[in-house]
Amino acid sequence: MLTNPTVDTLRQLGLSGMASAFQELEMQPEARSLQHGEWLAILLEREQTSRRQKRFEARARAARLRHDAQIENTDFRAARGLDRNLFLKLSTCDWIRQRHSLLLIGPAGVGKSWLACALGQKACREDLAVAYHRVPRLFAALALARGDGRYAKMLKSLGKADLLILD
Repeated sequence: MLTNPTVDTLRQLGLSGMASAFQELEMQPEARSLQHGEWLAILLEREQTSRRQKRFEARARAARLRHDAQIENTDFRAARGLDRNLFLKLSTCDWIRQRHSLLLIGPAGVGKSWLACALGQKACREDLAVAYHRVPRLFAALALARGDGRYAKMLKSLGKADLLILD
């Protein structure tokens, strides 16, 4: 059987998602009844999903978000004063694509940073560039950059983010 050479070729071509799916399909007896087009559709879907996941993971790492927050885990209890409909609308990330700004305000400890990180995670999933910075550290880094000639480069990198979270 050509399973190993096929898998090796897929991996050499950088199609690891397809390679994994191919191996799984080969092991499933019911997959033998699938048409060639169905096999190909499954392999392509797995490759696309794999690439999307890798892109998300890279964006999330680059964003350096403080909290591993997910929109789905948001607490909408009334005591926090968070409008569920508004927050879910914000989670579509349309406001980011339209280059609008968002300011989260409230007393200490209500979860502003967590909410910002949840929106940042969602933006990463939407394939948007995100950067998270604590303001005191950012200002200190900018002051150092000004002294050693990296200031313009640092400002340029901040400007590349679709969503810049300043905490």
